[in-house]
Amino acid sequence: MSVQPQPNKKYPDHYRNAHRIAFAPLTFQAARVARDRGLLGALERAGDAGLVPDEAAAAAGISLYAARVLLEACYSLDLCLLGEGRYSLSRSGFLLLHDETVRVNMDFTQDVCYQGAFDLEASLDEARPAGLKAFGVWPTIYEGLTKLPEKALRSWLAFDHFYSSGAFPGALAVVFQTPVRRLLDVGGNTGKWSLLCAAHDPGVQVTILDHPAQLELAKSAAEAAGLAGRVEYLPMDLLDHGRLFPAGFDAVWMSQFLDCFGEADIAQLLRRGRQALGPGGRLYILETYWDRQATPAARDALIGTSLYFSCMANGTSRMYHSDDLRALVAAEGMTVVQDVQLGYHTLWTCRPR
Repeated sequence: MSVQPQPNKKYPDHYRNAHRIAFAPLTFQAARVARDRGLLGALERAGDAGLVPDEAAAAAGISLYAARVLLEACYSLDLCLLGEGRYSLSRSGFLLLHDETVRVNMDFTQDVCYQGAFDLEASLDEARPAGLKAFGVWPTIYEGLTKLPEKALRSWLAFDHFYSSGAFPGALAVVFQTPVRRLLDVGGNTGKWSLLCAAHDPGVQVTILDHPAQLELAKSAAEAAGLAGRVEYLPMDLLDHGRLFPAGFDAVWMSQFLDCFGEADIAQLLRRGRQALGPGGRLYILETYWDRQATPAARDALIGTSLYFSCMANGTSRMYHSDDLRALVAAEGMTVVQDVQLGYHTLWTCRPR
């Protein structure tokens, strides 16, 4: 009888990591169900004393069978501890319950990405978001955003706002260091930045460029905030590079916008943004670069987001290394004159050479 090699004896951590990857879609779902059905919460309430499976089942209102398979899966994921037959919540389990970043990322993965991720290979082969068919037939997710199922749209917006809004207060201070009379918000999405600018400075007039579906969300937000008269809307297919942006702006703003496109399109968008500047105007780029994150966890979250772009958003974009985007800025005749780190984000002030 042949004896199979035992690589786990020589490389225990690496072997375990490889097996975790092999079962990752299943264990992700187990962790999510344990969170959403109250199993992890029951362990937290029990404290160090922990719970045996039948106690956990009763506390969470699930069957004993469900409790057992979920507890064992969570144990394998280090979300809970096991001692003398009793399960208790680990530090990782606590983060899954209470850390806002983890919750936003997990909900986004489940509600927006999970079904479409099956088609990642086709997306990469065909340079299109093949997984988007899980929700509808659109060239990109942006055209169909308002038609997403309610839960998916809610998780998409929560993810989008979480990774942008935190940097906005610091960005306002940078942008309004010098007077801004006209500001062009390219890819303004739900209008959050534009409305902050309008509220911050009563003298600024803001124009939002985006797909019509996106602008409907921005209009609703502006009306709710009582700022409808301060914001103009220009529907545009941003990939129609033959169509110039309006011109004469003191500031052109691109917030987590360029990462939604491949490099050839980014070059064209930067060129059109530069042409939209008036004399002395500045182009601002707010992005989350994976090489400029303070922790490996933040870096990994951004790299994971690239896979969403591949299979669900558009099939061509990714979260960029800062060197890649800086090279594109330079190639389009601009210089980064100010480089400010705002948490996860980097804000560049660019001026034409």
